Amino acid sequence: MSHLIEVAFKGNRKEFFLWEADEPPRVKAPVIVDADRGEDLGHVHALGGLAEKRSRGAAHGLGDAAPSKKVRRVASTDDVRRHREVREQDEDARRKAMERVKANELLMKISDAEWQWDRKKLTFYFTAEKRVDFRNLVRELAAMFRTRIELKQIGVRDEAKRLDGIGRCGRQYCSSSWLPELRPVNLGVAKDQRLSLNPSQISGACGRLMCCLRYEHEFYVQQRKRFPKEGKLVRTTRGDEKVIANDIFRERVTLRGGDGETRVIPLAELRGELETGGIGPLVMHSTVEEAEAVDQRGEIEEDIELTQVIDGIAEDENGHASTNGGRDSEDSTTLTESADAATEARKPHRRRGRRGGRRNRAGRERGDTGDGGPSSSSGA
Repeated sequence: MSHLIEVAFKGNRKEFFLWEADEPPRVKAPVIVDADRGEDLGHVHALGGLAEKRSRGAAHGLGDAAPSKKVRRVASTDDVRRHREVREQDEDARRKAMERVKANELLMKISDAEWQWDRKKLTFYFTAEKRVDFRNLVRELAAMFRTRIELKQIGVRDEAKRLDGIGRCGRQYCSSSWLPELRPVNLGVAKDQRLSLNPSQISGACGRLMCCLRYEHEFYVQQRKRFPKEGKLVRTTRGDEKVIANDIFRERVTLRGGDGETRVIPLAELRGELETGGIGPLVMHSTVEEAEAVDQRGEIEEDIELTQVIDGIAEDENGHASTNGGRDSEDSTTLTESADAATEARKPHRRRGRRGGRRNRAGRERGDTGDGGPSSSSGA
């Protein structure tokens, strides 16, 4: 009967193998597995149902496909001793590789080296900001170590995962201990949680934003949907008030009224106050500027409708199609006068341009002022 086994190697590198014997080895047992053109030694990390679940969900998993490599046998005491000796030579190999990197003036950093258990392959892990031509370096390393050389470029997060360490929380790096996939973290996650944007406070040992910033991000997003946005105007029983701050943990909202008075009210009480007053939804306008823009759009729509009514009256007086349902000219005159009065009443409330808008524009085009006198230019 075949068993799926997950084996861990140096630097938190894990792969899945197939065990064809009846009794699978115990967890953390050293085993000899198939490797690239040889054999390697690792320790059992998971088996059985847990290994199948991790194979479907982990980043290094195989999904529903079967592994192509097999576990050959359980490692003996001599195999473990030999493996320990090989691991002691990794740091020496890394230092020698760094010397050759400096000699070739390559912009790359050798972060780790890993000998294969049978010493048939030596893998170097490096980081670089740009693409590096290391063909000459590979030839020099192959001549130096007399084995097959492999160079793998990794990111700074993967480097921290391989080297391992203790985070600012006092625990082992999540990427090295349990995090299955290193997902990118952007600055918007920190902004949504109202965290300090100081890089030294929200960055990990790798120099990137900490992976743990994503853990509670969904909670913040869902909670803020229940609150009115900060800076918006809400209409309560006290009138229009502006949302100053939201406390999503205590579920309280800070409001400021038009008289400058500030009050803190629970979210449930605020919703109940709105429902009791029969005012309607929480948020009407996001800012004062948006509210003014909405009012201005309403004025424009009213002016358009008023213009249509006046045009319809003019057509009726000229003998064209009537728009007042057959009313006499006296009604039309009355409607025209009321429309003109409404238009004149709205003129002072319209926004003026930097130079007075449309005021006296027609008079200036004719070369005279609004009172009929000659135009004059100031010396300013």
